[in-house]
Formats: sequence, C-alpha cells, structure tokens
Amino acid sequence: MAKKSHAKKKSSKDRYLDDYSPHGGQYRDERKRSSRKKKGGGADVVELNSQSSHLSQAYSPRRNTESLRPQTDAQKVYINAIQRYCLTFGLGPAGTGKSYCAGALAAEALESGRIERIILTRPAVEAGETLGFLPGDVNEKFGVYIDAFRDILNDRLGAGTVDYCIRHGRIVAAPLAFMRGKTFNQNTFVILDEAQNTTPTQMKMFLTRIGEECKVVINGDVAQSDIRGANGLSDAVEKLQDLNSVYVHEFDREDIVRSGLVRDIIDRYEPAYS
Repeated sequence: MAKKSHAKKKSSKDRYLDDYSPHGGQYRDERKRSSRKKKGGGADVVELNSQSSHLSQAYSPRRNTESLRPQTDAQKVYINAIQRYCLTFGLGPAGTGKSYCAGALAAEALESGRIERIILTRPAVEAGETLGFLPGDVNEKFGVYIDAFRDILNDRLGAGTVDYCIRHGRIVAAPLAFMRGKTFNQNTFVILDEAQNTTPTQMKMFLTRIGEECKVVINGDVAQSDIRGANGLSDAVEKLQDLNSVYVHEFDREDIVRSGLVRDIIDRYEPAYS
C-alpha cells in the first residue's frame, strides 16, 4: 500500500508569489535567511500593515524620486522649520500635509545617511475603539494605527527598501507608551503623530526623551481630539513655544491640499473655527 504524503501543498497564493514576485529568488533567499536570524528592534519593531504584506510582493507602487517640494507657502515654512529646529510642532486641520512633509523629510534623511533610524509613534487612541478589539498581538494591532506612514515611506523610499528597513530596525513604529525609558539621539528622526490625543503627562514623558541634536516633529489637530480632559498638545505648545530650539507652525484651512471637498467638509463640521 502506498504511503500517504503529509507534506503541505503550496496554496495558489504561495505559488503565485514564488513565480511572480518582483524580487524572484532573491526574495525567497532573503525570507529564508531572515527566518534564521533574530529580528532587530525586539517588540518595538512593527511590520506596518502586515496583513496585506503579500500584496506588496506582487505589486509595488512606483517610487517618487523627486525631491520634496512644498505645495503651499505654509508647507514651505513648515519644511524649513523641520530642517532648522530640533523640535517642530505642526498644528492644523486634516489635509494640510503635516504628516506627509514630516515623513518625506525623514525618508530623505535616512536615505542620504544623515540619520540611522526613523521612529514613528502615536497614542493608541481611537474614537469608540481600543486595541483590544483588533486581532493579533500588540505589534500587529498598532500597525493598523500607523499604517498611513507606510504609504508615505513607500512613496519616498520604495516598498522594498521600507520592508528591509523595518526588518532591520531602521524604521521603528511603536505606541507612545513604549517610548518610556528611551533616548532619541542625533542619529534619529522621530515623528509623533495625532498628538492631540496625548495627555500632558504623556507629552512630558515623550518630550523628555529628546537627546542632543535629535530631530523631532509633533503633529496634531486640537479640534479633533478624542480624549477628555487636558490636552497634551495644547499644553506643550503653551509651555514651549518661546524656546529657541522649538518652532510652532500653524496651518489654516486655506492650506488644505487634499481636496477642496475636505475644506468644505471641515467648514461644515467646525463652523466655529471658520
């Protein structure tokens, strides 16, 4: 009687990736090597949008190779401030390019060798939801929150480079609570996004991580805060705005570049600010 084989057959998805991966055999070899090595960064490293990572092997959007160019005068001031100051606050409504400009500058600094690591963080706060309602461990859950930066980095560096940097700890994404005890040095570019959802205590903890010659960008829109009580972003701006190494930039609704519809929507939802 013939023996039954217990070997697991490859799914059609696996066969497709083996045959049509843009990385070919190099991808398969790298996957084997990475499985034998311990990933750098420990629990702090998050594979952003890991649930759809197999799709990036079959199709990767074209990389934007042009240098970052401001679309508005406000973006020009904001970009210059990030390049000049140690700590920059970007305040204003959605669609003004706060996150994209910061992420693109971080990508350029990493690619040029001016820095060695990008750290992306934000408070794990959402309206009506908590991390417990999402599948996976804490890293997989947080990847959903920081996924927007994956698109920015893919656009500026290319998906393959971003994947490599995440695996080797060159790009790190972690919840704000994981920043306690860390020190940001001169080789690090740190972005705190959605800072309107921090408490004053959380913001103080984050700000006291800043080391010498570190580059830190803090973005947020106070009008969209999802927490109750004192707001850490407003509190920090009030306390720090007159320091020499700190720049506070405020975007207006006229600076929205996402679409004219977004500007009209914000006018309807926030008439008091118009």
